[in-house]
Amino acid sequence: MTGVQIALSGRVATLTMDRPEVHNAFDAELIAELTAALKRVGADPEVRLVLLAANGASFSAGADVNWMRAMAAYSEAENHSDALKLAELMRTLAYLPKPTIARVQGSAFGGGVGLVACCDVAIGVDSAKFGLTETKLGLVPAVISPYVVAAISARHARRWFQSGALFSAAQARSMGLLHEVVGAEALDATVAKEIDAFLKAGPTATLVAKRLVEGIFGRDEAAQAKLDEQTAALIARLRVSLEGQEGLAAFLEKRAPNWL
Repeated sequence: MTGVQIALSGRVATLTMDRPEVHNAFDAELIAELTAALKRVGADPEVRLVLLAANGASFSAGADVNWMRAMAAYSEAENHSDALKLAELMRTLAYLPKPTIARVQGSAFGGGVGLVACCDVAIGVDSAKFGLTETKLGLVPAVISPYVVAAISARHARRWFQSGALFSAAQARSMGLLHEVVGAEALDATVAKEIDAFLKAGPTATLVAKRLVEGIFGRDEAAQAKLDEQTAALIARLRVSLEGQEGLAAFLEKRAPNWL
């Protein structure tokens, strides 16, 4: 069974993460499927807008436990290769040549926050919680960092990247991670209103506008790919470090790490 469902309605492609039993956590298969799905709809001339959604209680819990168990045993080179695949997913979403909207129906952590930050617009429910919790494992949110910092600003990133604490949907909106926060009953109507606004704009103009903003801040896909090499190398080093290994082991063994 695929972890990503693709639905086309008019000019809108909806990609839905469908691993509710594990809170839509990432593993190698989901990363590959979501990357391929994004490339497919991004290249489809009939698609004007891409909606990223998820089934179940959570938008995405970040890394899957079994995936984390595997990466704990990887060499640094294997971890680097693994991290580059997640980086490709984030880069593909961030630079997709179509407007993108995240429909955040539940909480998001780690890489799930990265997906939200990569979308052009993010609309979430008021009950959602968010967290960049990697430091609790002796790691850092390296691969997603360019997108999250761009979304929430360096000052907020310094707080949440270091502490790993959770924050609310209201805080996410005040920082810029979410554009709108609504009750669950109003989520679909709010998303539909946003989609309608995009579809009324010229398709070429929307893409040029997206690239205009990227250019003003010196961002493009080629430069991002070079940065991805650095962030992937960083997380690979941390995963095989003494602290990273202890953090991952403590998590998997459901115990406190030795720095507590």
